[in-house]
Amino acid sequence: MSKFSGVESGPRLTGTQWLICIIAAIGFAFDIYELLMMPLIAQPALAELLKVDPFTESGFQKILTWNAYIMWGSAICGGTFGLLGGYLTDRFGRRRVLTWSILLYAFSALAAGFSTSPLMLLILRCTTFIGVCVEFVAAVAWLAELFPNPKQREAVLGYTQAFSSIGGLLVTLAFGLLNQYSHLLPSIHGVAEPAKLVWRYTLISGVIPALPLIFIRPFLPESPVWAEKAAKGTLRRPSIGELFAPSHLRTTLVTAFLFACSYGVAFGAIQLTPQIVPGLIPASAKIPAMRKSYEELKAAQPADKEKIAAVGEELKKLNKAQQNTVKDVQLWQEFGGLIGRFVLAFLAMQIVSRRTLLRIFQIPALLIIPLVFFFPAAGRTPEAILTALHTDNLMLLRIGIFLTGFLIVAQFSFWGNYLPLVYPVHLRGTGEGFAANVGGRMVGTAANALTALLLWPMFKSATAGMKPPMFPPNSLAWAAGTTAFIIVVVAFAASFALPEPKSEDLEE
Repeated sequence: MSKFSGVESGPRLTGTQWLICIIAAIGFAFDIYELLMMPLIAQPALAELLKVDPFTESGFQKILTWNAYIMWGSAICGGTFGLLGGYLTDRFGRRRVLTWSILLYAFSALAAGFSTSPLMLLILRCTTFIGVCVEFVAAVAWLAELFPNPKQREAVLGYTQAFSSIGGLLVTLAFGLLNQYSHLLPSIHGVAEPAKLVWRYTLISGVIPALPLIFIRPFLPESPVWAEKAAKGTLRRPSIGELFAPSHLRTTLVTAFLFACSYGVAFGAIQLTPQIVPGLIPASAKIPAMRKSYEELKAAQPADKEKIAAVGEELKKLNKAQQNTVKDVQLWQEFGGLIGRFVLAFLAMQIVSRRTLLRIFQIPALLIIPLVFFFPAAGRTPEAILTALHTDNLMLLRIGIFLTGFLIVAQFSFWGNYLPLVYPVHLRGTGEGFAANVGGRMVGTAANALTALLLWPMFKSATAGMKPPMFPPNSLAWAAGTTAFIIVVVAFAASFALPEPKSEDLEE
C-alpha cells in the first residue's frame, strides 16, 4: 500500500536557485535533443552515406544494421566514459565536469553534420553520446546536493528532468521545420538536394542551444556539500569497487539491471518507430518505382528537362510527406513522455514507496506496449476494430506510442530521483554513473541490436508468405514488440528486489 508524506514542500527558492533550475532544465532538454536526433535522421543519413535505397529489402537491412552499430556503439562508448565521468565528478567536482561535457557533445554534433561516411558518423555520434552521458551523471549529483530539503529536492529533480522530453519535442519540431523549408538550406559538400540536407542540418542544430549553457554554467555555484568536504580534506576517494561492498551490492546490481530495462524498451522498440512508420504509409510503396523511373528518365531523355523536373518534384513531395508523417508520430511519443515525466515528478512528492511509484508505470506497460507494436505498428489491427473505431492503423499507432512514451520515458526521471538517495556523497556520481552507463547505456541499448540484427531477420523469414504481405517495417514492428514485452515482464519481476531508501535525506 502506498505511503503518503506530510512533509512541507520546503523554503521558497532564491533567485540563484531558480537560475540553477532553469539552466539544469535547459541542460536536460538538450541532452535528449542530441540523443533523439539519430532515430529521426537514421534512414535518410544512412541511405545517402551507404548509397542504398531504403525502400528495398537489401537497403532497409543495411540501414538497420548500421543503425544498430551506431546506436549500440555510441552507447557503449558513452557508458564507458560516463562511468569514468561519474568518478571524475566525485574526484574533481560537479560543475567543472558539467562544463567540459557540454563542450564535447555540442561540437561533436556540429561536426557530425559534415559526415562523409557511416564510420565518420559513428565516431562523432560516439563522442556526442560520451558528452551527454557524463553530463547527466554530473547534473543529477549537482542538483541533489544543492537542494538538501527532501521535498524540494524531489520537486527540483523531477521537474527539471521532465524538461528532457521538451528536448525530444524540440528536435522533432526542428527536423519538421528543416524538412518543410529544406529548399532554403545552403549546400554541404557540394550537395544541394533538399532531402539530403535535412539530416545534416538537424545534426548541426545541436550546437546552437548548447552555447548559452557553455557560458553560464561555469559561473554557477559548485555543490556546497562536495566543496565543503573537499576543502576540509574529508572527501573520501570514490571507488568503483566500493559499489560492490556488501552495503551497496544489492542496490548496485538491481538499479543497474532496472536501468538497463528502461533503456532496453526505449532502444529496442520506441526508437525504431521512425523506421516502422513508413510501412503504414500507402505512398511509401510508390517511392522505389518512382525513383527508378526518375533515374531512367535522366539517363534516356536528358534533354526533356521539363518532364524530368516534374517527376523529380513529385518524388520530393512523396519524400517530404513521408518524413512529415514520421515527425508527426514522433511528436505523439514525445508529448506522452513529457506528460509522463511531469506526472512522475508530482507523484514522487506524494508517494514514499519507491517500488510503488515505479510499478504505477510498469504494470500498464505490460499490456499496452506489446499491443501497440503487435497490432497497429505492424499494420495488423483487425479490420472490424478499425471500422468500429472509424480509424486506421496509423492513428492507433499515434495513440499507442503516446501511451508508450508516457509509461517508459517517465521511468528515466524515476532514476534521477531515486539514485541520489541510496549513495553517500563521495560515491554518488560513481553509483549513478554505474547504473546509468553500465546498466542503461552499455547493456540496455543492446536491445536495439537484439531487435534489428537477431529478431527482425527471424520475423522477416517467418512472415514471408503471409497474406496480406508483411513489408520489412511491419515485421520490424513485431520484432520490436517482442523485445519490449520480454523486457517489461523481466523488469516488473526485478522491481520486487529494488531496495527502498532508508530515508528522504541524502547520505553524507
